[in-house]
Amino acid sequence: MSAITVKNVVKRYGDDYLAIDDVSLDIKDGEFVILVGPSGCGKSTLLRMIVGLEDITDGEVQIGGQRVNELAPRDRNVSMVFQNYALYPHLTVFENIAFPLRLAKGKYTENEIKAKVDEVSTMLQLSEHLQRKPANLSGGQRQRVAMARAIVRDADAFLFDEPLSNLDAKLRGQTRTEISRLQRRLGITTVYVTHDQTEAMTLGDRVAVLKKGRLQQVASPRELYDNPVNLFVAGFIGSPPMNFVPASLEGNALKLPMFTLDDASSLIAPEVLERATKLDVLIAGVRPEHFEDAAVAKKQGRSGGVEFDADVDVTEWLGHELYAYIPLDIDDAVKATLEELDRDLDGEGLRTQLVASLDPSSAITRGSKARLWCDPSSIHLFDPTTGECLTRTSIKAAQPA
Repeated sequence: MSAITVKNVVKRYGDDYLAIDDVSLDIKDGEFVILVGPSGCGKSTLLRMIVGLEDITDGEVQIGGQRVNELAPRDRNVSMVFQNYALYPHLTVFENIAFPLRLAKGKYTENEIKAKVDEVSTMLQLSEHLQRKPANLSGGQRQRVAMARAIVRDADAFLFDEPLSNLDAKLRGQTRTEISRLQRRLGITTVYVTHDQTEAMTLGDRVAVLKKGRLQQVASPRELYDNPVNLFVAGFIGSPPMNFVPASLEGNALKLPMFTLDDASSLIAPEVLERATKLDVLIAGVRPEHFEDAAVAKKQGRSGGVEFDADVDVTEWLGHELYAYIPLDIDDAVKATLEELDRDLDGEGLRTQLVASLDPSSAITRGSKARLWCDPSSIHLFDPTTGECLTRTSIKAAQPA
């Protein structure tokens, strides 16, 4: 096992395209770190630089305290699991798993190879498939063979490049749990690339969010969710994503399109209030689950909320929750910022709307006027020019971690 240190790493291609822009990241020994971001943000490129499949233009990568920039991939003693499994179709499952051991010429006897393959195949429930070929296996079984091949060589670290993207939703959930359980059991330093929200939030000890080759925030999943550092992280983390609406402060009153908080001073730190008041317009962010059907909120005894009326356009009942979609007109002052954010998040530029995640017992239906409740203490305020989260403080950020 080894710590991985990435110091001011840059990757620039021949056409002057900057794929990785001055990224620094410390991954502790035994830690499970997720690299996440939209397509083209550089997460897979960064992973390939750690394993040695991409040259480093500038900066340094260390594994176990040793600089590895000039080392070939085989000399870095890390195991990589690819998106397409990269199994040899003409070899049996046994030989696919044993392949890295046979590459180490003369290091292992046949008995030692068999013992190691048997051990790892038992761990991943592959014992009954050892004599089959990859073509005769399901997608989940092939992924387990790829994982077994990575584990068997006693590597210092595991690197996963979107390993579950080819699996169906149910199998993805099962395999995700398997990977998590396995990593905890082995305690091996792991770097995992994904664009899947659920994988990012459930697997990692920490999550690193990238945007256009630059690191935005590295934190625990809960801190990312509750205390994002900027608009991009707030919009990327969470499904459905955070709702963004224009807002303004007039004295202590916070005005949103849905309602006005007459006194926001109890919710916003004095120094934040002072900074925010100087801006003509703000962007307020509210997560869907911080809304509720007012009738249900009353039944549940929720207090301290704000009620407002909304025209519900569409509803989606999922059994465990009800989504209500409310059309929203966006102020021109923040429209350009939100459109740019939508593009950064790989959005499709669809109509602007508010999404509320309600209790499934709610009687709200599509096409109706609904009375909704909102928890004002959950509102985030962002500077539309810089994207900085104004309501994030060091004390607040430290609480979830």
